[in-house]
Amino acid sequence: MIEYVGVAHVHSLFSDGTGEIPEIAKYADESDLDFLLMTDHNTLRGLQEGFEKWYGKTLCLIGCEINDKENRNHYLAFGINETYSTRLSAKEYVRKVKEAGGIGFLAHPHEKRNHMKEHPPYPWVDWSIEDYNGIEIWNHMSEWMENLTEQNKYTSFLHPLRSIVSPPPETLKLWDELNVKRKVVGMGGVDAHAHKQNLFGFFEVEIFPYKVLFKSIHNHVFLPEPLVKGNSKQKLSKSKAAIYEALAYGRSFVANDYHVNSKGFQFFAKSGKKKYYMGDYLDLSENVTLYVTLPVESAEIKIIRNGKEIANFSSDKAEFEVKKAGVYRVEVSYFNKAWIYSNHIRIGI
Repeated sequence: MIEYVGVAHVHSLFSDGTGEIPEIAKYADESDLDFLLMTDHNTLRGLQEGFEKWYGKTLCLIGCEINDKENRNHYLAFGINETYSTRLSAKEYVRKVKEAGGIGFLAHPHEKRNHMKEHPPYPWVDWSIEDYNGIEIWNHMSEWMENLTEQNKYTSFLHPLRSIVSPPPETLKLWDELNVKRKVVGMGGVDAHAHKQNLFGFFEVEIFPYKVLFKSIHNHVFLPEPLVKGNSKQKLSKSKAAIYEALAYGRSFVANDYHVNSKGFQFFAKSGKKKYYMGDYLDLSENVTLYVTLPVESAEIKIIRNGKEIANFSSDKAEFEVKKAGVYRVEVSYFNKAWIYSNHIRIGI
């Protein structure tokens, strides 16, 4: 498997961001990202105007963020060629994305804004829907804004990366519960807009420069073959399909790489001579073992089964013999800071 690293949930001037797509992609390239997933609100202008392509070593792919008429139920949709009316219900546009062969993720599902009444939250509220591929388990902007209080706002403005702690516990809990019933992939988003804010009444600060946010919450995907570079229609289509297939399948993990680079993390299962990766299913045989390896000397590794911690290790690796059926994932903390969240491996369920 070949590991690629990218960011998702990024906005440009085509909606409420402040940068042009080529400029944003240049920042991604300078940040050593392999892919960039644009998601302007309710528009695919970036796709229609030809901005979906390689920029240096970064593949820029263009989806969109759809919402309903009440500006709730935000949905990150990829692999579609048209967007849908905000007059549709969430159930309708989630279904349309699936029917069009696209993939989608519920955006910031438990977003809260207790300290900023002028900026209301946009949570996901229609939980009767099942046609989505996954949910955004960690959103940088949502967490930053919820943590923004009168006491810490200036520090948070000046150091937007330090105030990010961990995904919302209620999102992780729900994610695990959903996975007991069916596969629901977890992804992370930076929700980058590069907003500018007036501080102290006399100078303007760009709170979230794209290049700064591109250091934080990453999606690491694993592909069986290298991405095909080149902007011909055929090459673009092949690389695009590979990224989207890995994300939809869950052969990926989410990490806050601001703390330390997580590239090289592995979580897999072995049964006999076969190896199974995140997103895979295997039967519960007599000898299933989970393996974790880290790219650092030591960190806290937690093995999670059906939402409950069942083992932990302080090391650069871990082995765990599986005795019960369930959905298994891994959380890793680095010096007490939330770092890595793997997708699930389904065993006998």
